[in-house]
Amino acid sequence: MITEFSRIGIVTRPQTPQIADSLHELLGFLLAEQLDVFIDRESADEGIVREDDLARCRITDKDNIGRECSLVIVLGGDGTFLSAARKAAPFRIPLIGVNQGHLGFLTQVPGENMVKEIAAMLTGKYRHEERILLEADLIRNGSCVGSSLALNDVVISRGGAGQMIEFETFIDREFVYTQRSDGLIVSTPTGSTAYALAAGGPILQASLRAFTLVPICPQSMTNRPIAVSDTCEIDILITKAGDARAHFDGQSYTDIQSGDILRIRRYRHSLRVLHPAGYHYYKTLRQKLHWGEQLVPISQHD
Repeated sequence: MITEFSRIGIVTRPQTPQIADSLHELLGFLLAEQLDVFIDRESADEGIVREDDLARCRITDKDNIGRECSLVIVLGGDGTFLSAARKAAPFRIPLIGVNQGHLGFLTQVPGENMVKEIAAMLTGKYRHEERILLEADLIRNGSCVGSSLALNDVVISRGGAGQMIEFETFIDREFVYTQRSDGLIVSTPTGSTAYALAAGGPILQASLRAFTLVPICPQSMTNRPIAVSDTCEIDILITKAGDARAHFDGQSYTDIQSGDILRIRRYRHSLRVLHPAGYHYYKTLRQKLHWGEQLVPISQHD
């Protein structure tokens, strides 16, 4: 096979049912094509890789997979994809998602057609998409005490105490509002179909260069979601933290104190995502959100 991707990394969620069989099928295809294959260490340690397959692959950590590979294939659901995306984004290598989960907004290759679709994509038959990420710095007493990336969203929430939190929001250092609520979601277009949508935020087309700020149960009903350019820098000053936390893609978090500032901006690199040639964004929305199907062909609208 002639392909632009000669070193392929595979990331899985070992706890997914039947993942071992899917992984064996994928490895059989890739190794038969004499490609260099890298398996993430977690998958190898969990014993889901057959010994004869493992002997023909290399093992790498997720932190290094972007450095060692020219393409990463993710076997799992959207959560597995999010985790891999944050590791791959700094290295600008593309990701392909194979859906082994439930919703599958990000993992667009169906598991039942995995080998056929990936074979076509490796020979250049794919649709390329750039997705923006968020970079968040936690500022405490004038110093940065932590940084994280997020492909979906950065969420400030009230934590386990059950009390509302209070914060002030600034965009490009301009004061926007003071809010008392259960929290705030700062979402990318990718994350606009996740938590932000459930909280009443708008759906942003994936290619838009924008963020949304979506309040979570605000005390004032006039606090509504707003969309801002992705060139903006967002500062959230916590004035009453309680047990507040900042969550990143719902997979990691850090505790927040009163007086902390969470500074959020677009990450300098975007994520490269490869979809099957037949991928269409609005078709995905229709299928995943159960919208109505088209009744009249577009040619009859004229």
